[in-house]
Amino acid sequence: MFRAAASVVMLLGFYVVALIQLAAVLALVVWISMEANAGVGIKLGFPLLLAVGATVVGLWRAIRTRPEPMHGLVVSPEQAPELWNTVRALAAEVGTRTPDEIRLVPEVNAAVSEDTKLLGLIGGRRLLYLGMPLVQALSVDQMRSVVAHELGHYSGRHTRLGAVAYRGRLAIGGTVSRIGKWNPVGMVFRGYARLYLLVDNAASRRQELDADRASVRVAGPEVAMSTLRELPVVDAAWDFYFGRYVSGGWEAGYAPDDFFGGFGQLFAARGDELAELRDQEPEEHRSRWDTHPSTAERIAVMRTAPQVAHPVDGRPAAALLPSIREAGIALQREVVDVGNRQVLPWPQFTAAAATARLQRNADRIFRSLGRLTGAPDPGLGTLFDLVTAGRLGELAEEFFPGATRKEAALRFAGPMDMLFALAAIRSGTAFWQHSWSGPARLTDAQGAELDFEEIAKLAVSPQTIGEARARLAERGVHVEAAGIIERKASASGSDVIAAMANLKVDGAHTDLVLLDRGFLFVPGPKSTDHGKKRLQELLGSAPVEQLAAQYRFVPFEEVRGATVTKRTPVRADLRMHDGTVIAVEERWTGEQLGDSRETLLKVLDRFAQEADA
Repeated sequence: MFRAAASVVMLLGFYVVALIQLAAVLALVVWISMEANAGVGIKLGFPLLLAVGATVVGLWRAIRTRPEPMHGLVVSPEQAPELWNTVRALAAEVGTRTPDEIRLVPEVNAAVSEDTKLLGLIGGRRLLYLGMPLVQALSVDQMRSVVAHELGHYSGRHTRLGAVAYRGRLAIGGTVSRIGKWNPVGMVFRGYARLYLLVDNAASRRQELDADRASVRVAGPEVAMSTLRELPVVDAAWDFYFGRYVSGGWEAGYAPDDFFGGFGQLFAARGDELAELRDQEPEEHRSRWDTHPSTAERIAVMRTAPQVAHPVDGRPAAALLPSIREAGIALQREVVDVGNRQVLPWPQFTAAAATARLQRNADRIFRSLGRLTGAPDPGLGTLFDLVTAGRLGELAEEFFPGATRKEAALRFAGPMDMLFALAAIRSGTAFWQHSWSGPARLTDAQGAELDFEEIAKLAVSPQTIGEARARLAERGVHVEAAGIIERKASASGSDVIAAMANLKVDGAHTDLVLLDRGFLFVPGPKSTDHGKKRLQELLGSAPVEQLAAQYRFVPFEEVRGATVTKRTPVRADLRMHDGTVIAVEERWTGEQLGDSRETLLKVLDRFAQEADA
C-alpha cells in the first residue's frame, strides 16, 4: 500500500504547496499595497492567480477522469475455455481473485487493471489484457509466466492504486502544462512534479519486482527468465513486421486480410534471425525516472528464487485458444480501421505494396524527366529518347550530385534497372513472389528470378540503347508500359522533422512544418502569440498528407538549390527548378518545437551544397 499512501499524500501536498504560495503572495500583495501602491501589488499577484487556476483545473480533471480500458477483443469463458481455466488456476496459485474479463489487444504487452472505488480502498471489476503477438510467439509455459506476473499485481494490491497513481500523474501533469514558461511560481510546481514522479516511479519498480516473484513461484526461475528475455525479441519482430511487411502497402491504400495472422507466420519463418536476437544482450540504460527495473536487475532477483520443479508445457501459447486465426480475424475487426483501403490476401497485398513502391520511385524520376524535356506524360519511352539524344547525364546529375554528367549517366544504371522491373510488371511478364523468410522476389511466370542489371547497363549509353530495347522486347517487356502516375509529389508517408511558427515566406505571415519530403507552408496570423500551441494543434488536427493537400506543399525534389544569407534568425532563398525563388525569413518573435531551427538549417545547407557541387 506504499504507492497508494505516497500518491495520496503527495497529491494532497501538491495543493498544499499551491495554498502556501497563494497565502505568501497574497500577504506580499497586501504588504505592497499598504506600503506602496495597490496596482503594483495586484500585478505581482496576477501570475499566482494563473497558477491557482491551473491547479483547480488539474484537480477537477483528477477527480473526474478515469483511465480508459484498452481497446481489444473480449474473450469469454465459452469462447476460450482452456485459456480461462489456465488463468483461474494461476489466480489460485498466486492467491488472488480471477479477472472478470480477458481481452486480446494488438500490442506486445500484457497488463491488468481494476475499476476501484474510494481511491482504491474498495476493489472493483478486473480486466486482464493479453497482447495477440505474445499469444502467437510465446509457449504455454512462457504465457503462464506472463499471466502470473500480471496477476501478481492483483495479489500485491498494486491495481488498487492504479487509479490513484493515474489521477495523480494527470492532475500534476495537467497543472504544470498550464503554467506558462515564464510564470515565476512555475519552478516550484515543476520541482514538486519531478519529486512526485521520482517517488511514484520508485514504487512502480518495486511492484514490478514483487510481480516477478509471483511469476517465478508459478512458472519457475528458468521459464520466468526465458520469458523476460523473449519479450524484447517479440517486440523487435513486431516492429520489423510492421516496417517491412505492413506499412508500405498500408500507405499505398491496401490492407492485408489477416493482419495478425501474418505476424504469426513471420515469427515462425524467421527462426534463425530471431535466434541471433536472443543471443544478443540488450543494452539497457535505466534511470530513476523509469517505471520498470532493468532486465539485468529483474533476472538477478529471479536467480535468487528457490529451484522448484514445475510441469513443462512447451506447446505454443496459441493452443490456449480454439483457433488463433479466427481470434486474429475477430481482433482485426475490432481494432483495425482499414478505411477505404482495398483488403487483399497476403500474396496480393505484398505484390500491390511492392509495385506501388516501384511506381512511387519511378514517378520521382519521371517528374524530373518531364521538367527537363517538357513531355506532358513522361515515361520510360521518354527516357530512352533522352538517352538516344546523349542527354541522360543532364537528368542523372540531379540524382547523383557531385558526379560529372558522364559519371552520373553511368551510375543511372541502378535506377534504370528499377524502371525495367516496373515495365515488366506492367507488361504482365513479371510477378512478385511473397515470402515470410525473406524479401519479395521478382520472378517470371515459371517462378525464375528476374534480373535486368545487364540490360540496364546497356540502356545508359546511346551506342547500346538499341540493344537494350531489343533484349527487353525478347522478354516481353514493353518500354511504353512504364509511365508516370503521380504527376505532383505528395506528402504521403512523410514524417514531421521540424515545426516553426511566426515566419515570413515571400513576405506573408507563415508557419512552417518541415517534413522529410518537403516544406509545408501554412498561413499564420499576424499575432506572434501561442505559436507552439498553434503548431501542436495543427499537427494533431489531421495526417500530414491531408495538411499537405490543404496548404502549400513544396516537395524537396522541386528545389534546385538554396542560399542561406543569415543563420540567426534564419534568412534563406529557395531556388526552384522552374526558376522561381521562395524567400524564407525567421522572425525574432518566432517559436519552434524542439530543435527545429537546427533541423531547418541542416536541410538548407544540404541544398546549398548540392547546388555548389
